[in-house]
Amino acid sequence: MAHPNEELVRRGYKAFGEGDMATLRSLYAPDAIHVASGDNPFAREYKGIDEILGYYGKLAELTDDTFTVELESVSVEGDNKAVATHRSTAQRAGKTLDQDEFLTYTFSGGKISRIVESQSDPAAYDEFWS
Repeated sequence: MAHPNEELVRRGYKAFGEGDMATLRSLYAPDAIHVASGDNPFAREYKGIDEILGYYGKLAELTDDTFTVELESVSVEGDNKAVATHRSTAQRAGKTLDQDEFLTYTFSGGKISRIVESQSDPAAYDEFWS
């Protein structure tokens, strides 16, 4: 049986892939933060569930729904951390995104309270979104 935090991450990826915002909403703490790293128009902290889900919606909108993530691994670190690796792909304005991303999750009260993202090629990621 997988660790509960691993299961939570896997449920989140499944819901994201299916566009199931109701399930995603249920996985986050009300005051959750998603830190989108980089030097691009979307790099900032998204605070609260509505801002986080709005960010995800913008990723889909700006790529004509081509933005996808394929979960590669989840490793649990202690009682309140996990790191997920996924492959991101998308098309936008004649540009292609295809690289690994790493999300570091923090959990509180059985919910996702913080996500910090990083990319395998930050410069290419920034170029794609700029």
